[in-house]
Amino acid sequence: MRLEVADIFRAHGQAYRELHPLSGAQRRVMRDIETCRTAVRAGHADVCQSCGHAQVSYNSCRNRHCPKCQCLSQAKWVADRMERVLPAPHFHVVFTVPEELKPIALRNRERFFDLLFEAASRTLLELGRDRKRLGALLGVTAVLHTWTRALTFHPHVHCIVTGGGLSDDESRWVSSRKQRYLFPVKVMSRLFRGKLMDALWRARERGQLDFTGWAAHLADPARFATLQQDLYQKDWVVYCKPPFAGPEQVFKYLGRYTHRVGISNQRLIALDERGVTFHTKGTATLTLSAQEFIRRFLLHVLPRRFVKIRHFGLLAPSHVNTQLARARQLLDDPPPSPDAPHPAIAAITVPLQQAVATGEPPPIPAWRRLFLALTGIDLGRCSACGSSNVIRRPLTTMPLDTS
Repeated sequence: MRLEVADIFRAHGQAYRELHPLSGAQRRVMRDIETCRTAVRAGHADVCQSCGHAQVSYNSCRNRHCPKCQCLSQAKWVADRMERVLPAPHFHVVFTVPEELKPIALRNRERFFDLLFEAASRTLLELGRDRKRLGALLGVTAVLHTWTRALTFHPHVHCIVTGGGLSDDESRWVSSRKQRYLFPVKVMSRLFRGKLMDALWRARERGQLDFTGWAAHLADPARFATLQQDLYQKDWVVYCKPPFAGPEQVFKYLGRYTHRVGISNQRLIALDERGVTFHTKGTATLTLSAQEFIRRFLLHVLPRRFVKIRHFGLLAPSHVNTQLARARQLLDDPPPSPDAPHPAIAAITVPLQQAVATGEPPPIPAWRRLFLALTGIDLGRCSACGSSNVIRRPLTTMPLDTS
């Protein structure tokens, strides 16, 4: 049986909770992962009336940090975003921050992450607006990640950027002049560096940053100023890939990043007396004590209700029906017809519309239709004999031990 993060939490989570102070969000993540798809959350049994085979399924926790609860959400997100992708080249740009800023990020997660999004998006949009480079409004989708393959804390933003944009007067689509890169990496790096450091300085002057705990050594204004000077002399890492082969690949590619958590169950190898062993990069592996593994995993729990996927420029919510629609018109790409939605969305909306018109209930639940449309797997068929004569029976909920 494959090892899961839930197994590690069940075996060592209680001991970790007793020894370490945790936020409410971290406790919730641990509890949800421990009970995900177990009898604690109840569920149902699909009983085949043809062969008698019964398949028991327990409810998922739906926590966005759970390794087992992201596949369907990710597939639906990709289907939704494909409605807005433009028929133009797209680039993958990654903005990272140096090690020296991690103490501030750890102590000011929400504020720091917001400033990271702001600095990265403004860097791209400002360079796009520059008439010496493109002179147009770009479209940007950005996703926050906070981990390395070893689960250490490493905040960075993945951006998918249109290789062109809408001109200032909205009269034409301006394509990127060179197809192998979007903007010079050094230019993006230095502009991003200046914007983030300026934003941090202003946040500090306004008293919006907490300089306790990990960041206590930067509470002294002189030491913070020294850090700022040192970081201005350092090259920051910004990475840009060549454009995708076609627009249809864009959000399918980004879908690998949008709903990813710090580590997937597939990367886990063993839990034994040595600790937790998992794959890092390539064939390399790493073994951590169970306590250290849990500590690193919880480093990546996001603030409650924090939005980790954001859209800017042409793709900003306020521009979808205006500038984005105009860009699509200029690219001679008609918008999706309301009468012909994406197949995955149609899998939900069409049966519901038919049910309303006839007064009859839809044949199968909406989530199951979506799962079928996106994966090709019909959960309404018996896995033993293939019959569709399956009846669902609810299971009762077991009490949760909250000790």
